[in-house]
Amino acid sequence: MLVGNLRHLRVFLGVAESGSVTKAAAAGFVSQPAVTQAIAKLECEAGAPLFLRTQQGLFPTEAGQVLRRRVARALAMLDAAIGDIAPRLTITATRSQLQALIATVEAQNFTLAAHRLGIAQPTVHRAITTIEASVGRALFQRSPVGVAPTRQAAALARAAQLAFAELDQAVAELAELQGAEVGEVVIGAMPLSRSHILPHALIRFRETRPLQAIRIVDGVYDDLLDRLRRGEIDFLIGALRQRMPVADVVQEPLFDDVLAILAGPSDPLLTGGADLAQLRQRPWLVPSIGTPTRTQFEALFTDAGLPLPDSITETGSVILMREVVGDGRHLACVSKAQAMREIERGLVAELPYPGSVTPRPIGLTHRIDWQPTPAQNAMVAEIRAAV
Repeated sequence: MLVGNLRHLRVFLGVAESGSVTKAAAAGFVSQPAVTQAIAKLECEAGAPLFLRTQQGLFPTEAGQVLRRRVARALAMLDAAIGDIAPRLTITATRSQLQALIATVEAQNFTLAAHRLGIAQPTVHRAITTIEASVGRALFQRSPVGVAPTRQAAALARAAQLAFAELDQAVAELAELQGAEVGEVVIGAMPLSRSHILPHALIRFRETRPLQAIRIVDGVYDDLLDRLRRGEIDFLIGALRQRMPVADVVQEPLFDDVLAILAGPSDPLLTGGADLAQLRQRPWLVPSIGTPTRTQFEALFTDAGLPLPDSITETGSVILMREVVGDGRHLACVSKAQAMREIERGLVAELPYPGSVTPRPIGLTHRIDWQPTPAQNAMVAEIRAAV
């Protein structure tokens, strides 16, 4: 597996920065033959020369430059967390040990972590105890129901995930140089994007990259944001937040959206009209608490001095809203762009919005230091063009 051995990557970076096997060997406390073997193995796995050998030294090729940039970023992320725990881990920690750490932090159970990795439980336990031995203290609090990571263990696991995501991007970019489509573009999609933006962008993207793997991850904002910050998702698309809960991501507005109140096609309110007091008596379907749509929905009543409706069903599914409001009693509040197709087909009807309509920004969210691959860049470009 390319970039599977962290020590080989450190040796590679040493050669790339010094241009010398001798200097890299001395800096890494390894022999010169070990450096030569590590570079040869990486070149074999990459399928291309990483260095141009000259009498003046070793100089990175185009592939070498790609790998150098990604490896430098990955190790910087990893070493920042290692420095807070035990610098010795830069020498002793292996990728398999860190993968065991990540799985254990997420599962908070050795058996479940082993199941996720497809390995035996004693192997996971041994990896954790080996790291703890290097650190000189426990990284998990053991209990009869599982293990709870310390703050440092959680930080190291997150840094390792980001580092491994960076190395996966290196693999994709090296393959790109050889005309291959490797890796995947992972998009965290909130409800509006799945019906309004992504379909058009995906169709256009496939015209130029028919084989590129793409994964659309559905979920609520908090979960998607957490996975984005851990490197499991490349970027999010959907409603932006007025105040970001974290400082390591940035938002890019694409367009403004407004809310719509949906009713069944034969709802009597469509002809007779209704005020807020009447609307409050109806059963509602609305997105979950904490979403921008729910916040604006609640403000519609509270700003008028009215209590919220007594009957509320939480859902972000336009399909469910469409079917339920058809009974002529239920109403729904949702993004107008998200429900536009249902409105145009006459499957639902839009009631006049009884309050001031505040546009809400829709856009992209990504890690503040994210450097996308060509494939990721291409997908983002198609999303921007689809707006």
